[in-house]
Amino acid sequence: MRPVWFAGTCLALAACSSPEDVAEAVAGESGKIRPVAAGENPRPVDFEDNEERGGGTRDFSYAWPAEVSAIPPLAELLTRRREAALAEQKAEWEEALAEFAGEDCAACKARGFLKGWEVVADTPRFLSLQGEASLFSGGAHGNLAFDALVWDREAGAALDAMELFTSPEALAEAVRAPYCLALLAQQNERRGEGSTEPADPFADCPALDELVIAPASVGGGAFDTLHLLAAPYVAGPYAEGPYTVRLPVTEAVRAAARPEYRAAFAAP
Repeated sequence: MRPVWFAGTCLALAACSSPEDVAEAVAGESGKIRPVAAGENPRPVDFEDNEERGGGTRDFSYAWPAEVSAIPPLAELLTRRREAALAEQKAEWEEALAEFAGEDCAACKARGFLKGWEVVADTPRFLSLQGEASLFSGGAHGNLAFDALVWDREAGAALDAMELFTSPEALAEAVRAPYCLALLAQQNERRGEGSTEPADPFADCPALDELVIAPASVGGGAFDTLHLLAAPYVAGPYAEGPYTVRLPVTEAVRAAARPEYRAAFAAP
């Protein structure tokens, strides 16, 4: 059952996905990674660690699809990230329980972290993942954050999407104009045409370093799409929710890619 803070966050953001929607629980009580035996199909993982104590609640969920489990080093990497996030949450929750002990403030003593990964591209060399996390650390409402990771099967290593390109500036030159136009269209649809005022803190198009970028494949082959993800407060107020812009890979995008990765991007 999803916690109350999560339901409130989703209502405010209009639409949310949670790790509970991504995968079924297969990690067992310990949540340890078990090597995939020969002939065994990899399975998705949905790890949970929840607690109620001292008038407070702590909800933690971390999920990934079967494609991740099929790559043990990648599953181990996400396990380490999960354990670090869980340890940080537990420590912060203990501080909140001590600070608000005896007070009638359920939200003050509530913490939530629900993160799920999904595959947005699976090529012979690369597995591209997009992550979404619902977060709550007390207060009026939770928030949402994006993440992305590209696994290079040849190198056996994780890459940030930006590492696929020669520089952030080169990619920005290739995508900024179409991104800003697409974002403005979405903003106008949510706010009403021409509603942005000069004093609006979200009047300017976000810089590339404010976004999470995930290379994706609609056709199922090479990267043919870029997902540019803006969390709440990046391109608009919290009530507007996140903004996702999907741009096709153009020749300019391919030219911005590092030579060793250029073949991973589909030719227009």
